[in-house]
Amino acid sequence: MPSAQRRHDPGRRARIIQSTLDVIAEHGVAGTTHRRVAAAADVPLGSMTYHFKDMDELLTAAFTRLADTVAARFTARLSAASTVDEACEAVVDLVLNDEWATPRTMLLSYELYAFAARNPPLRQVMRNWMANSRAALAQHFEPDTAKALDAMIEGLTIHRSVDPKPADRREVRAIVERLIR
Repeated sequence: MPSAQRRHDPGRRARIIQSTLDVIAEHGVAGTTHRRVAAAADVPLGSMTYHFKDMDELLTAAFTRLADTVAARFTARLSAASTVDEACEAVVDLVLNDEWATPRTMLLSYELYAFAARNPPLRQVMRNWMANSRAALAQHFEPDTAKALDAMIEGLTIHRSVDPKPADRREVRAIVERLIR
């Protein structure tokens, strides 16, 4: 009897990570299981433990992908600015533009915050994300100002996701101006 041929699937690990984010978005961290992720990724259940030793490793990989993706968009937007005024407009755009702060990304961010609060190793993912955001802002602003702007961007973005009457462009720009002075 011929031996079973092993399926070559070089994108499997990446697909599992992406599917983990999809499952978290749908079911939350508490509802994320190997079985659900395997089904979403269309991989055999055994692939889960082949690629990730446990659920914590899988969740860390997924949340790291989320943080890296959002940080890259954040950095690209700020890197496109060549003056402080353009950087201020980029900050306003980061608060108001749904390109990166989609409802799905916000939901995943909330899940990451809650999970990191209960899982100390995941706090490093959060710290790296904050460091990347602050480094992007520090291209144009002093470190203390970059830290304040980062917190403001995150806070206003969270508020916009639930506020029935969120701040408009003029209001956000006024806040940015106060912070950079």
